[in-house]
Amino acid sequence: MPLEELGMILALNDRTPSERAMVPQADWAADGEDGLLLAVDVEPSETLAQAPLIGVEFPAFNDGRALSLAVLLRTRFGFTGELRAVGDVRPDLLHYLVRCGFDSAELKSNAVSASGALVSTGFNVLAPYRDNYQASVVESEPAYRRVRRGA
Repeated sequence: MPLEELGMILALNDRTPSERAMVPQADWAADGEDGLLLAVDVEPSETLAQAPLIGVEFPAFNDGRALSLAVLLRTRFGFTGELRAVGDVRPDLLHYLVRCGFDSAELKSNAVSASGALVSTGFNVLAPYRDNYQASVVESEPAYRRVRRGA
């Protein structure tokens, strides 16, 4: 998909988004230079985790399987390359993308600035909360283990 149709590729952390092409799993080779484009119903494996860039397709904004796939790739298969959300990605998903281990997202509109703030209101959708209670890919300990109470 040409960048003009996308709107923007938003970096969700300090990693600069790659400019590699992404190809479907059927056309991808583990020894190639291209990134890999995965559907949400694919079974992750160690072979797939060798890709330098993995794009996970969000078929609909209310389909959370891509978030689960990202967590599996990061935790179970040790994927350390760039993980990009593609497809029907909307600003209200960005916070969850960060917590599940995504590095970048292809947005179809320019509703979010490069810093993660909504253009219309300035609200930071990448970090809407000061802290999170639950553990995640980016924070392995829940809040009750991170915060020392009393003394």
